[in-house]
Amino acid sequence: MKITQVSENIWSLRTWAIIPIHVWVVTEEDGLTLVDAGIPTMGKGIRKFLKQLKAGPLKRILLTHGHSDHVGALNKVLQEQPVPVYAHRMEIPYMEGEITYPGRKKPAQSIEKHLAQPLKEDENGNLLRMGALTPYITPGHSPGHVVYYHEKDQVLLAGDLFTSKNGKLHRPIPMFTADMEKAIRSSEVVRQLKPKRLEVCHGNPVLHPVEDLDNYIDRTLTKQKVLKS
Repeated sequence: MKITQVSENIWSLRTWAIIPIHVWVVTEEDGLTLVDAGIPTMGKGIRKFLKQLKAGPLKRILLTHGHSDHVGALNKVLQEQPVPVYAHRMEIPYMEGEITYPGRKKPAQSIEKHLAQPLKEDENGNLLRMGALTPYITPGHSPGHVVYYHEKDQVLLAGDLFTSKNGKLHRPIPMFTADMEKAIRSSEVVRQLKPKRLEVCHGNPVLHPVEDLDNYIDRTLTKQKVLKS
């Protein structure tokens, strides 16, 4: 597993399983936050790095969504450090296998029931900050997909909202994306936040992604129109 410090407070842990798979560790005032949990074979490496960092205990695990390549090492990590796991409330019934993900033929349970709890919201439904990270709902790849923004470091942990190639934004993997047009609309979060760096699960970082956003939207909408014609 390759480990890279991507900003003052964020570390990327990457493995390969045909394509790259990233998870992130964020240093907090009270310990550590893990964003996503990759695939099962990452469990040992994640646990080892959490100890090596010597920045305090793991305090929470935040999930961008519930697909199997984002939750695979949850149980291995939790065996050693039982901490709360959070996902968007709309994503949890899909993760628990109660509802079939759009585009799938049958429900697929990726986590144990009652393992994840909903991300906290205010009375208006806005997601509340978790540690140093602010979640934003970005549906499309999955119904309850969220991204996490580290304001101090100006880094957006974007999960599967995008993939990337040659430092540019690319669409999420179509085969596993429930609603591509909705995912494209969700990409506007980049314009709202204007991060200096955007991290994706499947690909390399994109620097100053807002500069590529209009081209990304145009390219991706064109592909969608061609596919529908």
